[in-house]
Amino acid sequence: MSYSDFTSLTKIREAFNVSIDEVTDLFSTLEPLEPSAYLKQSLHEFVPLANAINTEKARSELIIAPILLEIRRLFNFQVGFFSGTEFNVEPEQGLSGYCDYILTASSEMYEIIAPIITLVEAKNENIKGGLGQCISEMIAAQRFNQKQNQPTFTIYGSVTTGTIWKFLKLTEQTVYIDIRDYYINELNTIIAILAHPFQHLKLNLK
Repeated sequence: MSYSDFTSLTKIREAFNVSIDEVTDLFSTLEPLEPSAYLKQSLHEFVPLANAINTEKARSELIIAPILLEIRRLFNFQVGFFSGTEFNVEPEQGLSGYCDYILTASSEMYEIIAPIITLVEAKNENIKGGLGQCISEMIAAQRFNQKQNQPTFTIYGSVTTGTIWKFLKLTEQTVYIDIRDYYINELNTIIAILAHPFQHLKLNLK
């Protein structure tokens, strides 16, 4: 088994004995963060192109990656960014395979170093279908951090088409799936949510 085999929330519950909360507005109190002029210009050019191509790969490269790299810039490159990286934690439990995106609270560029904070799964027009896979990756990150003696109280995740974002968080044995979806025209809120897990690092708002 691998992350991609967790195709439903039922499979997640059965495999990992987690409870799932689907009724909480997770980020209603967050203040929006203004994206850089560079990101706004990039997305102004790239979003129509990605939508025209209409493939998962195009949305990943042209929309999702630029947004996640903005988080790295916001924190003076203290955030590690990994794309399409193999992440094998407990293969016997199905916690193995490739993750679309991993963000860490480390500036390391060549190797995934704990703590892993956020995982983002790209899906082409199928948010619901990606939830189980994303949660399995979050559980793997939680266990990876623990094994590296970097226990992180909360792991964050997202399933996104690039233009629609669904956010999740894992605290101990409870998975919270945000009741809200966020759309690309709410970019300042999306940036704020992605930045929130790294609030202990110093922001660069220049």
